[in-house]
Parts: sequence; structure tokens; C-alpha cells
Amino acid sequence: MTLGPVDEETVKFISKVPLFKRLPKECLPQLASCAQRVSFQPGQDVIRQGESGEEFFVIMVGEAEVKIDNSKVATLKHRDFFGEVSLLRDEPRTATITALTNLLTIRITRTQFMQLGLNEKIQFPTRKAVAAGGKKPNAKTQQPSPKTPEERAGMVDALKSNKNLQELVGLQTNHMDALIDIAWKENVKDGTSIIVEGDADADFFYVIQEGSFEIFIKPKEEEEGQSLKAAEAATQSVGVVSKGQSFGELALIYSTPRAATVKAKGNCVVWVIDRTNFKTILEMAANEVTNQYVTYLQKVQILESLKDDEKVQLAKALTEIMFGRDELIFQQGDAGDCFYILVEGQVTVVQDGAVKATLASLPEKAVVFGELALLNNEPRQATIKVTSDSAKALYVDRKTFDMLLGPLEEIKKRGKTGAAEVKKADAGAAGKTQFGVIQRKNLTPLGLLGCGGFGAVELVEDQTTKETYALKSLSKGYVLQSGMQTSVISEKNVQLMCDSVFVVKLYETYNEPQKLLLLLELALGGELYATYERKGFHGKEAHAQFYVAGTTLAFAHLHERKIVFRDLKPENLLLNEKGQIKLTDMGLAKVTFGKTYTTCGTPDYFAPELIESKGHSHAVDWWCLGILTFELMGGRTPFEAASPMQICQKVKKGIAKATFPAKCKGVIETLIKGLCEQEPSKRLPMKKGGIDNIKKHAWFKGFDWDKMINLTLEAPYVPQVKSKTDIDNFSAQAEDMPPQVPYKDDGTGWDKDFATST
Repeated sequence: MTLGPVDEETVKFISKVPLFKRLPKECLPQLASCAQRVSFQPGQDVIRQGESGEEFFVIMVGEAEVKIDNSKVATLKHRDFFGEVSLLRDEPRTATITALTNLLTIRITRTQFMQLGLNEKIQFPTRKAVAAGGKKPNAKTQQPSPKTPEERAGMVDALKSNKNLQELVGLQTNHMDALIDIAWKENVKDGTSIIVEGDADADFFYVIQEGSFEIFIKPKEEEEGQSLKAAEAATQSVGVVSKGQSFGELALIYSTPRAATVKAKGNCVVWVIDRTNFKTILEMAANEVTNQYVTYLQKVQILESLKDDEKVQLAKALTEIMFGRDELIFQQGDAGDCFYILVEGQVTVVQDGAVKATLASLPEKAVVFGELALLNNEPRQATIKVTSDSAKALYVDRKTFDMLLGPLEEIKKRGKTGAAEVKKADAGAAGKTQFGVIQRKNLTPLGLLGCGGFGAVELVEDQTTKETYALKSLSKGYVLQSGMQTSVISEKNVQLMCDSVFVVKLYETYNEPQKLLLLLELALGGELYATYERKGFHGKEAHAQFYVAGTTLAFAHLHERKIVFRDLKPENLLLNEKGQIKLTDMGLAKVTFGKTYTTCGTPDYFAPELIESKGHSHAVDWWCLGILTFELMGGRTPFEAASPMQICQKVKKGIAKATFPAKCKGVIETLIKGLCEQEPSKRLPMKKGGIDNIKKHAWFKGFDWDKMINLTLEAPYVPQVKSKTDIDNFSAQAEDMPPQVPYKDDGTGWDKDFATST
């Protein structure tokens, strides 16, 4: 395209736009040269809410108002800008911008942006995952303080009036009583910042007993203009919290840097509650459910050889599954490997075509069937058919049982009081059994591939074989500071269990004085997230089907090994040189039977049960798949909001309340909603049929799953990869590196078994 003269004033304007800050500086004159000056009269709409647009504007002279749903939310003036997202993708405008005065703007169109190839040069920061945080050194948790009845009553009122907390977890009376029991009192002197914005040690929630606190939020990096989103955010105020109020509730859900500074106005007194105790208290309800399940198991004759603690373990491993009217739980003659407990609904037992019994679940008595499947593969002796509108059952398959407790036949031989050890089944390990083949000293770094919240990944070359790999490094000091030791060891062990073409492979691990390192399979096609943003693939059905299908197969592989992934997002999906999809980053993955309770992941992808801290299973991954499908087709996530707290509040309201863009409507909407059911047991793969419910969904009509599995299905996009050392599809920056904290051995030996090689 022909470029016009470069306007230095325009260059100055656009250099302040966050989107353009991610361009190399030498590209800005190019961009400025294609900017056009466009005028608008008072009352004239520049853009309209709901319409698709491909233009970006900067105001040079005049003022404009911002309206959302016909309500004014902001005024824009000199050097303010809006519409930058439209340079990358076709997305409906989120607001109407109307000229209040004679308005002079500079305009850049998506066509011009693309013709200059600037979409290919933008560097995209990845969304960081969060975790609950492990046991940190020098924890500040204190012993509970005594409380008067009046103080307890005041704390109850404060907890009830905290709208955010109640919307997220819905505290019951017993929860509040337990939280008050463990709270301790602290005196805070005038002017003391009890919370500091950006502080990573955000582990405490506060109830104000006496005094008041002022809340401060630092202005973001000084801009000579502000985006539409920033203008909307500017309408939010900071203020004062006083006696009887509370703050810091997000710290109870997961570990994340503080979003504001809270400073005492005068001498104050607060009650403090820590996250660890909060999580333990929320698990009380889960323990009550477990106890109920144990009573069901007590009545199963074939399980009488289980010890009491084994029955508790088994109860925690039971998974919920939903059935509809006339659905067969299993059929006579089928080989079966699952044992069921019917907890809601009614079924008939049909044998040789004749109804032999009708069984209904009652609160005091659950119905048990299929228990022989825990012993052998003998054909089912009868058909179990649902006769109520719906039915809920708990089940455990023989593989889970054998991994958790060992073969039932061996347990029966041991008996309930026997001391003999029963060997548990292996979860299934990768085919690789030989380590120490690739030595650390032979690996030479060639460039940075990516940075996450806890680790950085480099391209390295083995100087002896000239093979290239991805080397992920974790700062041992940062791991220790974050209390993530157990998670890091789990990441290694989980990665070793995986052996799928849809999951990045682990070749070696190394333990250095300051770092832990994982040597991984290389995928040089780049992150799916950056690929979509640069190429404008949002809304392209063939692309989304291919990537959703590959992720489905990756999850099927993980779930077969009882691994829950918990951090799906396009940033954790890589493309290889053939365009095939690979799931990566097992930092938050975990082997679990039944439910686990750690709140972790990326807020945009949080499932409701994750937020509630009441336990989640691998059903959480299917929720994430629904969010991924929405994002790949719609260009954004369904619960997008300005803050994690607002995201969580939207998630709790459910997918039915989300606004679906045009590309997410129709057949695909039923898939997304089927994956994002609020009730985990109702999500498509959690029902009878498992992932076949995805494979057979109408949105995948005509899709060749066999070719996908065999890697013979043509990829919708093949990235350009010039060689085994080409990192042009990545744009990680050194400043994005996670903290590198000096490490001093704490003497616990937590890392001693990490290395497979030296």
C-alpha cells in the first residue's frame, strides 16, 4: 500500500495506545502514515453499540460522550481513543460514541493495519493463572482471640453484609460461626497500610471492629489518552470502610496480588481471618456429604472387607452422573466396570425383557447396583432403566477403585482387620522408561519462548544431537516463597504420566542450585492465543472445531489417568509445525479421585464450583472447554469483566445470563451451554456417553474424528516454521519473566527426587 507523509503529532498520539505499545517502535511511523483525519458534527454518532466496526479513533479536538445501553458512562476528550480491538477482529461495538462538539479525530482501519502486516508484529501478554497458595514460610496466622457475644454478633453482621463474599460462597450460619471462632484481633495504628496494592502476600480478610480505613488505588501508567474501557473504569470510586464493614474477601478465594492499598484513618481494631482456615471451614459441608456416602457403602456386602478409612477414601472418590427418563444406566449382557449408587430418582430392573423390580432412592436409603463390576468383567445380569424425569447416581469405575485402594479381590483376601499391604494399580505412565539420555550440560539456549506466572520457557538445542526442545525453568526461591513445592513435584509426576499426541511430552527433568527444569517437547507454531489475535481467526468454525476437538482428546487422555487439568486457555494450547494442537503446562494439574479443593486457574475460565471452594472434579475441565469454544468463536470470554471479582460474580449467575455474540448462536450455543452447566454432573461429558456426547453433537456434524485421532486430518492453519530453531511465532519478552528469588536450601529435601537426569 502507498504510505502518506508521517505526522509526528500522530506518532506521539498513537504511541500512548496500549495496543500499539505492543508493536516494535519502528512500526509506529508506518502506522501513523496511514492515519486519516475525520471530522464529526455535534450529535453525530462516531460508532454505535452493537454494530460491527473495523476502525480505531483518536480524538484530536473536541469532546464526545460514551453511552452503554442508552446510559451515559463517560466523556471523551483530547487524546482519548477508542475502537482499538476492531483492528484485530470483527467484534460488535460495546458502546455508542457521539460527538458533543465539533470533533476532529484520526482514524485507522483494520484493512490498513492488516496491509501493513502489523497484526503479525504485535506482542500479546498472556493471562496469568492464579493458585490458592501453599504453605508459606513465616506465615502470619495467629491463635484465635476471645470474643464477647456483642463482638460475635458484630462479626456476623459484617459477614452477612459483605455482598461480594456472600455472592461467591454463600456462607451459612455454621460457616460464619466457625470463621468467627478462628478469627484473631489486631490493633492497627493511625496511618498504617494494612494492605498494600501489589503485595503478593494476600492471605487475609479483615472485619473492622473499631475505626475506619481509606482505600487508595494507584492511577495506572500515566497516559496522554485513555481507552473506552479506562473511561468506564474511571467512573468507579474508591472510598472509606468503617466499623461493621469488611474487606479483602478475594484473598479468601485464591492468592493474588492486592488490588488496592487500605490505610488506617486513626487507630483501628480489626478481626483477621486467613485463607487456609477459611477453605477448611468451607469443606465442612463436603465432609458431611462424604459421611452420608459412607453410610451407603456400609450396606454394600461386597465392600465389607474395606477398612473404615478405606470407605471414607472411596466415598470421596464417588463421581456424580445424571440420567434422563428412559435412559439405560446399563444393559443386560453388557460388560461393565462401574458400580452405582442411585441417590435421586427411580429405576426399573429389567431381566430378559420382564420388569423384575422398581427401585426408588430415598433420603434415608440409597439404591445400590452393579457392585460386581468392581471384581470382574462378567456381563451385566439385568438392565437398569430410569423411569423418573431424571436420576442422579454416584459411581466409581474399577480402574479408579484399583488405583485408590487396590484390587477388591486382594482386599477381600486381606479382610477388614488384616495387616497385609494391598498393591494399588498404576495410573498409567508414559511409554518412556529411560532417563538420563539428554544431559543438561549439552543444552544451549537459543531464545525465549514464553513466560507464565511461575515459570519461563526457552528454546534449547542439544549440541550432541542438534535436536531442539523447550526448557521450562522454575525459580526454587519463588516456589518456596509461594508455598508451591507440592504443586511443582505434582507437575513433574503428572507430566510423566501423559503419553498422548495431543499433550506436550516431558523428556527429562533437572535440579540445579537455583532452578528446577523440565525438558519438554517443542511446538514451534506458537500459542493459539497469539495466533488467533494476529490472524483474526475468531469466528472461523473449521478452526474452532479442530482445536476444540484436539483439546477434547487431550482431556480424555488426562481424565483416564484421573488427572484434572484446571488451567485451559488458548495460551496453554500450542501448535506444532504441522498445525496440530498440543495441550501444555501441567503446573496446576493434579491426580485426584473424586473432588479436590484448591481454587486455581485463570479467572476468565473459572467454573462456579471452583469459586465456591466446595470441591471440584474433572468436570471443571469441561466447563473450561465450553469457555474456550466461546472465546475461539466469539473473540472474548462469556464472563469478561474489569476485575476478577466481577468475573466471579458473573460466573455465579450462569451461562444463561451471558450475552452470546452472533458467531456463538445456533447449534454451537447448545454445545457451549451443555459444557457450561452450573451443575457439574449435568455437563455433556459427565453424562452417560462421556466425550461421545461431544463427538456426536450437531456442531461436529461431518467432522472426521478418526482422522483427528490419527493426525491425518488436515489442519485449518499451518504456521510458518523455517527450521527447528525458528522462534518467530513467539514474542515473549524478558520483562515478562516471573520473579527469580534467591534460594537457600530449607533442609526439608522437598526437591531431592525431582531430577531424572543431570
